[in-house]
Amino acid sequence: MQQSGTPFPSCPCADRLPLRRMNPGGAGAAGDTPALTASSRMSSSLLFYLCSLLCVALGVASVACVSLWSSRWRGGFAWDGSGLQFNWHPVLMVTGLLVLYGYGAVVYRVPLTWGQNKLPWKLLHAALMLLSLILSILGLCAVFDFHNAQKIANLYSLHSWIGITAVALFALQWAVGFAGFLLPCSPVAFRKLLKPVHVWLGGSILLLSVAACISGINEKLFFVLKGTPNGTQPYSSLPAEAVLGNSLGALIVAFGLVVLKILANVNWQRPDSRPGDTAYTVRGAGKNIQK
Repeated sequence: MQQSGTPFPSCPCADRLPLRRMNPGGAGAAGDTPALTASSRMSSSLLFYLCSLLCVALGVASVACVSLWSSRWRGGFAWDGSGLQFNWHPVLMVTGLLVLYGYGAVVYRVPLTWGQNKLPWKLLHAALMLLSLILSILGLCAVFDFHNAQKIANLYSLHSWIGITAVALFALQWAVGFAGFLLPCSPVAFRKLLKPVHVWLGGSILLLSVAACISGINEKLFFVLKGTPNGTQPYSSLPAEAVLGNSLGALIVAFGLVVLKILANVNWQRPDSRPGDTAYTVRGAGKNIQK
C-alpha cells in the first residue's frame, strides 16, 4: 500500500529517549521506520528505568537490612572501642562501598541526561563516589579502632584482604579519575587512554565490594552464632539472625548483578561514550552532531 506524503508523527518525548546511532550516511538502517525507531527507543528507556528502580530498591533494602541487624540483634551503635563501635563497620561499608558506589556508577546511564552538558553529571558522579569513599574509610576506622581496643589482630582474614584491596583501589580510582576527567589541564590523549581502564576498574571494584560484603556477613555469623548454654542458637540451626544475615547477602548479590547489568548494556551508555560511536542525532537538529 502506498504511503501518503504526510510525515509520520514522532514520539513527543523522543528528544528525551535514547538517541539512535546513525550510519555514516546519516540515514537509519534499511527498513527502519520512524514508528519502529520510536517504539524501540521507548522500550529501551522503559527497561532501563525498571532496572534502575530495582537497583534503588535493592540498595535501600540492603542498607535497611544491615542497619536492622546491627541495631536489633547486635545492640546498637557507639564509638567507644566496644562491640557497639564495630556495628558501624557493616553499615558504613554496605552503604558506602556498595550502595552509593553502585548508584554513582550508573548515574551516566540516565537517558534524560543524554544530549545535555556532561559536566554536571561528571560532578555528580565524582561527588557520589567521594561520599562513598569517605563512608568506606570511616567503616575501616570503626573496625580498626575496635580491633586495637580489644587487642584483636588486623587484616588476617580473606574478608579483610578483599575489603582493604577494594578500598585502596577505590581511592586510587577516584584520585586518578579526578585528575584525568575533571581537571581542565588533563590532556585529551591521557583521557582516552584512561577511560577503558577507569571503566574496567570500576566494575572490578564493585565485584570486590560484593565479595567483601558477603564474606564479612558469613564471617560475622560464624563468630556470633556458635551455640552457647545461655540460649544462643548455632548458625546451623538457622535462627532469625542467621536468616536476616543470609537475606542481606542475597540482597547484596542481587544489587551487584543489577548494577553490572546496567553498566554492561551498550544501549544504555551515553552516545558519546560508546566505542565506535562518533555521531548521534538530536530531534529536530537535521544533522549529525560530532562528539
